[in-house]
Amino acid sequence: MLLLTIICFFMDTPKAKQVKSRERVQQHGEVFTNEREVNAMLDLVKHETERIDSRFLEPACGDGNFLAEILRRKLRVCRSFVEQGKNTQLEYEKNIVLAVSSIYGIELLPDNAMACRERLFKICEDEYRALFADKAKEECLESIRYLLSKNIIIGNALTYHRVDKPKEWIIISEWSLLGGGMMNRRDYDFYDMVGDGQGDSFFSDMPCATFEPVHFLKLNPQSYGE
Repeated sequence: MLLLTIICFFMDTPKAKQVKSRERVQQHGEVFTNEREVNAMLDLVKHETERIDSRFLEPACGDGNFLAEILRRKLRVCRSFVEQGKNTQLEYEKNIVLAVSSIYGIELLPDNAMACRERLFKICEDEYRALFADKAKEECLESIRYLLSKNIIIGNALTYHRVDKPKEWIIISEWSLLGGGMMNRRDYDFYDMVGDGQGDSFFSDMPCATFEPVHFLKLNPQSYGE
């Protein structure tokens, strides 16, 4: 079964810079956690945030305050392997794709979800290009963008349904690296993972969809027939 660390922190943080508008607070309870609290909370699970393959799910991710810091911590580990001479560029690329594949967010408001995807992508792109400059591969960045399109979901974690496609359940994709740089994907119904499931389907290890392995530099809609 796909194992996730689920981040569910709620704090009273009334500073004006932590809200976009009074209306959004009233309608959606939207209040953003500031950087100091984000780091203090993540330090409670510091070891996990520094494991490249440790999975995190934020069920109300906003524009990504928690997920961005988790990603930065993972990428610092990836960078350290290169700086210590332990990893080649290809190994680094494999690690950053794995790091992104381990981060999940569900967000009710579409503009926040899109901003979160772009924010996480920019963090990866800036770090990748800073290390390898003109040697950076576009196909690696395309794989990262595809993973974010799958892992940052416009949905309601309380109803288990997507917001952009209301008739569809939220699907969580499990990504795992195989030998030869191949990436395995299995999809799970979010409801079956955390909801009031019935019978054998509740927390079972039965994915709702499985896919043929795809190379980590070829993660895109075409590879999955989308």
